[in-house]
Amino acid sequence: MTQNVERLAGALVMVDLPGPTLDPETAAHLRHYGVQAVCLFGKNIQDASQLAQLCRDLKEVLGPDALIALDHEGGSVLRTPFWPAPPSAMNLGSSDDLTLTADVSEALARQLRSVGINWNFAPVMDVNINPHNPVIGTRSFSDDPDVVTRHALAAVQAHLQARVAACVKHFPGHGDTRQDSHYTLPVVERPLERLEQVEFAPFRAAVAAQVPAFMTAHIVYPALDKERPATLSPAILGGLLRRHWGYDGVIITDSMGMRAIDDNYGRGEAGVLSLQAGTDMVMALGRREAQVETLEAIAAALRDGRLDRAAMQASAARLQRLAQTFPAVADAQAIRPDDAALFEQAWARGLRGWRQPQAPAPGSRVTLVAQREPERETVTEAGVRASALGQLLERLYTLDIHAYDHAAQLDWTQLRAAGQLLLLATTSRQRPTDLTGAQPDLHLALSNPYAVQDIDAPAVVTYGDRPEALEALAGWLRGDVVARPL
Repeated sequence: MTQNVERLAGALVMVDLPGPTLDPETAAHLRHYGVQAVCLFGKNIQDASQLAQLCRDLKEVLGPDALIALDHEGGSVLRTPFWPAPPSAMNLGSSDDLTLTADVSEALARQLRSVGINWNFAPVMDVNINPHNPVIGTRSFSDDPDVVTRHALAAVQAHLQARVAACVKHFPGHGDTRQDSHYTLPVVERPLERLEQVEFAPFRAAVAAQVPAFMTAHIVYPALDKERPATLSPAILGGLLRRHWGYDGVIITDSMGMRAIDDNYGRGEAGVLSLQAGTDMVMALGRREAQVETLEAIAAALRDGRLDRAAMQASAARLQRLAQTFPAVADAQAIRPDDAALFEQAWARGLRGWRQPQAPAPGSRVTLVAQREPERETVTEAGVRASALGQLLERLYTLDIHAYDHAAQLDWTQLRAAGQLLLLATTSRQRPTDLTGAQPDLHLALSNPYAVQDIDAPAVVTYGDRPEALEALAGWLRGDVVARPL
């Protein structure tokens, strides 16, 4: 009985790996606990051949019902720099072309299938209605629930077409926060009526569309549960999502290593609470001790009856059904030669202009003002370096670069006194409130689109700064690409 309990606990937990290979110690850990699900990150990925080999090794250890997952959203959330970069969700929402969203989403899903990854933690279904949101931003299709719903469902359907499981997130909505649940426990103080109209609308549509998986949000919604965040709330998961809305797909937590959970509940207890609340799988990421703590706590709760054995077996069956519907089988031919051109076209179509921006004349002498080395911010990749952006612009202009480490170092009076056209690039996911008072001639808003509200200048908005986004920007600067009004 003890072994059966441990194997059932292992089937309900997803872990991560320490490096790019499946080392013997990690393989033994996975086998010992019967873990069948792994989430990959940048630390696990070097190139396509290495990634494919890792997935083959994982499937051998995890078994035929392996679930191998990745955050492969597009835009700033990409762990695979060796593949062409799909545009961000907000770039696609800006174009508002469902066929384009579907084509891009199918292509990015096929990237995963080419190496044997069968579960994508995308698309984001959050409605980004708070312009100060520090963690969602361009990961969301829009601040309009209807746009989010239409495009997210198109993305899900495209994943199914590519035979990769999609997972909408972060239920019941992370779009109206000013805090990042990686660092703290946010609270959304909105009445139920407003939640129904905005945050809930895309997720209810996802239930009706029988989306295969939901990921929870580590956020407290007092209108639904005054005490517990959604990830741990029976009222929100077992009540609203399961019983009231009738959802019978997989529910997985967001990473339980995020401080919203880890700082407030502890890993083992939080894992048990999330399963009691209605999740099927606990994402026990991080240090090995935390994984073991979660696995042992779940097994203990199964033994002492705090977790209902039949309910947990039903969860394991849902996960098995997901794995069997979307098997982790690599198809090296899944990526198509024209996918790169598709992504480039999509990035270009999403460009927007703010206050009628004008590109400097070819060959002009301009000064680029940009952050020397933007830092990586939790789930997103680091923004583009000043030097890399300079390499792009020097193809078009006689260029000087004024790279800064901190915005407080900038003296705009001195910069303007030089008499050259000033191009300011903003590359951080955060609103650049430290650049209020900047005086550029042209603002290149390459990450957070709401930055145009903080800088008094005409701007071109790309909704991302991957190489394909920068090429779209170069096309606009040359006059080959149109940036429609924002």
